[in-house]
Amino acid sequence: MTCGATLVLLEQGQQAWAVGAARVDAQQSARAALTWLTAELRAAGQGSSGPRGIPALSAVERSRVVLHVDRNRDGVVAGAGETITWRLAGDVLRRDAGGGAQPVINAVRALTLAYFADDGRPTTDPLAVRRITITLATRADHARFHNTRDLGATLTTDVRLRNR
Repeated sequence: MTCGATLVLLEQGQQAWAVGAARVDAQQSARAALTWLTAELRAAGQGSSGPRGIPALSAVERSRVVLHVDRNRDGVVAGAGETITWRLAGDVLRRDAGGGAQPVINAVRALTLAYFADDGRPTTDPLAVRRITITLATRADHARFHNTRDLGATLTTDVRLRNR
């Protein structure tokens, strides 16, 4: 009887450790993706020469954004990595900088992008966007857990476009 109780206790301890590890993994992946997306949005419009230069954004959708950076400062957004698309495809957050939509993180429950003008009003006009609120919700990417929804992370941040 003591041996059986010990085995049950060990199994519960191992499961508790696995749940904790899954939660940490989901949080770290979400944080890394959000940091990368935030940095690129802050750089959107970089290299622009004045208010009539390149647009910072050209598509502003709930789970997709297309941003532009004139990295070589030639006044044209045409080079590799100068137009970048972030989008949620199924449960995978993808980034496309000209080489195809590469996966950034899996097990994404939701990506919500909300766009705001200078005066704080919501906008769908890419040229009027000055601030973006990003909410990224993930789930643990482990099939062995029955309720992975509770093991994920939900992170929210505000990003101000620096070049507009």
